Amino acid sequence: MERPDREREESAARQAAAQLTAQGVHGVALAWVDNAGVSRVKTVPTSRLAHAARWGVGMSPCFDVYLVDDSSVTSPHIGGPDGDLRLFPDLDRLTVLAARPGWAWAPADRYEQHGGPYAACQRRFARRATEAAAARGLRLRTGFETEWVVARAGAEGPEPAYACSGPAYGMARVTELSGYLGDILEALAAQRVDVLQLHPEYSPGQFEVSVAATDPVGAADLAMLVRETIRAVSLNHGLDAFFGPVVVPGGVGNGAHLHLSLWEDDRPLCSGGDGPYGMTRECEAFLAGILAELPALLALGAPTPASYLRLAPSRWAGAFQCWGLENREAALRFITGAPAAPGAANAEVKCFDPAANPYLVVGAVLTAGLAGLDAGLALPPPVSGDPAATGVAPRLPASLDEAVEHFERSGLLRDALGDALFEAVVAVRKGEVRLFDGVPPEEIAAATRGRY
Repeated sequence: MERPDREREESAARQAAAQLTAQGVHGVALAWVDNAGVSRVKTVPTSRLAHAARWGVGMSPCFDVYLVDDSSVTSPHIGGPDGDLRLFPDLDRLTVLAARPGWAWAPADRYEQHGGPYAACQRRFARRATEAAAARGLRLRTGFETEWVVARAGAEGPEPAYACSGPAYGMARVTELSGYLGDILEALAAQRVDVLQLHPEYSPGQFEVSVAATDPVGAADLAMLVRETIRAVSLNHGLDAFFGPVVVPGGVGNGAHLHLSLWEDDRPLCSGGDGPYGMTRECEAFLAGILAELPALLALGAPTPASYLRLAPSRWAGAFQCWGLENREAALRFITGAPAAPGAANAEVKCFDPAANPYLVVGAVLTAGLAGLDAGLALPPPVSGDPAATGVAPRLPASLDEAVEHFERSGLLRDALGDALFEAVVAVRKGEVRLFDGVPPEEIAAATRGRY
């Protein structure tokens, strides 16, 4: 994507700023996500939005090699105190924050000072992958599930004070926190987020919200907007929202499952074919490409040592490199949907968690799927039951170290990400391996559960 017409962007931003001011909005957050999965931000007064759209806002590239604890490493292309970038708000995604009166939010693209695209911009990487699919006449509809644990604000110790006591998937939790959950739904609706469902999950105090599928970049944007909305509503209720992969080790953690369906114009490719479970051969090859690349993809989708406290067998986390029909233990789960709704068929990647940068995830998954399509790959036989008991599928990497080894060997992902972004990811992953080397699981969980 070339640099947009900044004069036109400035004019559009001036109109948007006038509308925001009329609504009592005084500040705009320009947000992006670093390689450690942390959402970073610069804010501007609403009166400066037009200036930001024309000239950008300064932001150091050093954050691309920051770790989850705000310490930093370095990489061959990025690191150190030198340099600066420009953040430009995507005005098409500008959203008034319903749970934070007086504020609006927009995802930002990053450019070099001279105006050229920044090679390590994760959002631009996701857009490039989307454009590569479009060049083949394909489009992907994607959506992230958001899981989080609700605790009383300021909870200390290895196990937080959960905000509700009801059982997994129980109506009691909804009753206990009906006002809180209602405010989340109200805020998301006010922000024009199409919520599909909101329900209690398995772990104590855990909930999940799913939103309607959209384009890959939009899905990553929504993942961040939904998370910040939940965080704001939680604070309004005197609660903490924990999005880390694990809140307490030994239990079921938070996932950030990615749902996807492949389309050719308006024709769904996940159904109506002669492949497995009615998928087309194009869909089969696409999913086979994702399945083949999963060990390397884990370095992006399960990016921290805390991720591997969650990614354990027999916890529905997707710890095995296999696929299956409605199999919640498979890393890649295929869902046919109702017979009368063929467009509902989709696949779910279950092994990813909320520590992941969603732009890296959607871009890399798309890249792997297109590679499978180009190679004409076929899926292996589907797996039913728990692979931990049957022994029919290989284990995915059980540590971040192992995942990084697969990632470094992936020429496909290196070529797609480019050297600058690829090496920055490697540096951050190895930095977090060192950061948490020898640290007990309870301390890893406590150090990461509230950072994302």
